[in-house]
Amino acid sequence: MKALAFNCSPKAEKANTSLILNPFVKGMENGGAQVELYYTRELKIRPCSGDLHCWFQKPGTCIHKDDMQRLYPKLREADVWVFGTPIYFDGVSGPMKNLMDRLVPLILPFVELRDGHCGHARREGTKAGKVALVSNCGFWEMDNFDPLLLHMKAFCRTIGREFAGALIRPCGETFKGLLELNRPVQDIQEAAEAAGRQLAQEGRMTQGTLEGVSREITPMERFISTSNKICQQRVDALEKKE
Repeated sequence: MKALAFNCSPKAEKANTSLILNPFVKGMENGGAQVELYYTRELKIRPCSGDLHCWFQKPGTCIHKDDMQRLYPKLREADVWVFGTPIYFDGVSGPMKNLMDRLVPLILPFVELRDGHCGHARREGTKAGKVALVSNCGFWEMDNFDPLLLHMKAFCRTIGREFAGALIRPCGETFKGLLELNRPVQDIQEAAEAAGRQLAQEGRMTQGTLEGVSREITPMERFISTSNKICQQRVDALEKKE
């Protein structure tokens, strides 16, 4: 199995997204997958021009000459695409959306009916693989991921790939802090690693494993009070510097 993983956080390897994505990638590798991990912050990817040059003038070839040119062959061959993103305003990060928009050359302009819904046919030489999502959010509630999940499922339907599931981690900043304090939350990263191994070996991730990634780590009331306390401390520290 070949997989391409993208950490789409502006913070790259220092991101809270990495706390789940990295063990997930490790699990895939331990399960026998060949995984290449990229950071969108380190890639030059221009925005899609929307002129459909890749559909009609030069089918399958994007007009932009940037890092996507070396990624397209890898994307066509990969069995699994893994997208890692934080949630800022109820959806994918800007770098991830930019990457997704540039995948138009992998599909044809012609429309086909799949499972009762219109979608674009895959371009010849592009695998019908899977997509896995890894995401973290600062807020406490799981429903903060709903818009993102709807978007990713629609993306998979349009591009003709199977949505393999999502590793979602609410209270991302709290989780980072608990890890730094050596509190008992390492099982969450172990669950992420197990999910990667399952996907590589079995082609699927169990619901129980995914729930282990998302498990509650603090009561809502404590989350609110602690978050506000930390924010106030940062405000006070900045005021003292002025």
